[in-house]
Amino acid sequence: MSRKYFGTDGMRGRVNEGFMTPDVAMRVGLAAGRSFIRGDHVHRVVIGKDTRRSGYMYEPALAAGFVAAGMDVIMVGPMPTPAIAMLVKSLRADLGVMISASHNPHYDNGIKFFGPDGFKLSDKKELEIEHMVDNGVFDALVPSEELGRATRLEDASGRYVEFAKATVPNGLTFEGLKIVVDCANGAAYKVAPTVLWELGADVISIGVSPNGFNINDKCGSTHPQAMCEQVVAHGADLGIALDGDADRLILCDERGQIVDGDQIMALITRNWHQRGVLRGGGLVTTVMSNLGLERLLTGEGLSLVRTKVGDRYVVEHMRKTGMNVGGEQSGHIVLSDFATTGDGLVAGLQVITEIQQSGKPASEACRQFEPVPQLLKNVRYSGGDPLGTASVKASIEAAEQALNGSGRLVIRKSGTEPLIRVMAEGDDEGKITALVDAICSEIEAAA
Repeated sequence: MSRKYFGTDGMRGRVNEGFMTPDVAMRVGLAAGRSFIRGDHVHRVVIGKDTRRSGYMYEPALAAGFVAAGMDVIMVGPMPTPAIAMLVKSLRADLGVMISASHNPHYDNGIKFFGPDGFKLSDKKELEIEHMVDNGVFDALVPSEELGRATRLEDASGRYVEFAKATVPNGLTFEGLKIVVDCANGAAYKVAPTVLWELGADVISIGVSPNGFNINDKCGSTHPQAMCEQVVAHGADLGIALDGDADRLILCDERGQIVDGDQIMALITRNWHQRGVLRGGGLVTTVMSNLGLERLLTGEGLSLVRTKVGDRYVVEHMRKTGMNVGGEQSGHIVLSDFATTGDGLVAGLQVITEIQQSGKPASEACRQFEPVPQLLKNVRYSGGDPLGTASVKASIEAAEQALNGSGRLVIRKSGTEPLIRVMAEGDDEGKITALVDAICSEIEAAA
């Protein structure tokens, strides 16, 4: 069954266009509420959001749907996505909802769901909700005496702050470290600086003045230059840049050099292996992670398992195999010892812990391997399937023959935008550039 509303990470789209309207949000809340009514207990849903102005529209629309389905609603305001996953379990709720479009601009928004176990919903469950939204959803309306009610939880941020701090080893402080944190004017603008300060760090905070429209605007993990500049200007030890809903991060060292998700995963995987706490003998990541990471781990007898793009697929494999470290090059880092989904702040705390315990500067501790030359380009298309045309197929086949096992080629459609992503990597940078450009040209001609 094809998807109408849900993509690789919940629903996402331009505000008040297509399916991202308050009407659809209300129907989604009603459908999701009814699909999680089970038994006679009081059913509850936790709703969080990032700092987009449109959150004020979607929050009450979703709440109305849930209340109409007979669910009590607990609204927690701006909170990181991983905090919602944590609160679902902590509050023994039946469902969690995060209103966010993650790293997208303010004019987009989205809706992510978490089940009572704190994990994102399966494809099957999302399709079930989709079907109900368009097929008799108002049959789910309950009698007036069975309506839910809506309340606000005032101490939600404090709960998450204490949870995040508890992931750092007892007795370890960040005293003596100067850290720049860029919160992308997003969901973590209060909690992230608080956690770092309470752990003892000297904190320089940027991206902490949301106005409803500046989320991810030239700041955060998708625009880390501001963080890098502040690290150098303040003589900081490292920088942490989160995205709009704080489920991923990008770091920079004391020199202002970027440290991506692959390097972060390498650091955590190797250190956890040395400490004897790594489960499953390796790392779960996606097809986008650098070949240099794979070579590093396999050279040390550790495995690297690749999944489709999307942290939900990484988590699915981790749950299936019992592995406890996974993530994406883009900065989604999943540490199942602590969380059920990607948590940018918690992952950052683990890196800082390793730096503090090793006594090494970030430039040394975080440079785990030399990346293989890798090039990723995006091609926007308006409709149809450019990848299905003969000319594009031929260019992809020619590129694979040219690489001849000396590199990798990944071509895929974005799950959240009308883009085709073309990535190639290999030891010959010139060849990689030529191959990517050739494929992109054919896609553009066919789009």
